[in-house]
Amino acid sequence: MAHGAAIMRVLAALVAALTIAGCGSVAHERAPNAAALATDLKGSPPRLAALHRQADQLLGGGRAAFEARLHALRGLPVVVTQWSSTCEPCQIEFPYFQQLSAALGRRIAFIGVDASDDSGGGAKGWLRRFPVSFPSYRDSATAIALALSVPFADDTPVTYLFTRTGTEYFHVGSYTSEQNLRREIRHYLGV
Repeated sequence: MAHGAAIMRVLAALVAALTIAGCGSVAHERAPNAAALATDLKGSPPRLAALHRQADQLLGGGRAAFEARLHALRGLPVVVTQWSSTCEPCQIEFPYFQQLSAALGRRIAFIGVDASDDSGGGAKGWLRRFPVSFPSYRDSATAIALALSVPFADDTPVTYLFTRTGTEYFHVGSYTSEQNLRREIRHYLGV
């Protein structure tokens, strides 16, 4: 009996590992193609179009550049996703950001914060694997994360939702579905 239970645990662990490994390959397929993305984002207001022109870029400048961008987006709803290229839960939820940033990108600003502790190689590979319609700011020193929230500075994924007036809400951990992320965006940002 104990031998059968051990085999079941090994099989369960194998299924879980394959599920997580498979999320990355499926996620890339969920990214909107370039033509669909251009159609979805056509007519974006200038401040959002500027974000779309920086799609998949890793931006420097640290906290000052990130806060300047948030200030420039004041009056628009903003979704900030704090991710890391080594974060398995981030791999699971990033397809939701791929889809929703395309679907809602004419009305909401999306920004990434790359909390990866590397020289950028892992993060660049991540963005090739999970292309999105928005830029991410490099934050290996956690200055941006600390400015967003001291208690969650070292966590990934964390999602911050900023209303048009700058009120902030946050979600720690990965979203379990695109619908859950969309529901929170609708509830807190009204979009």
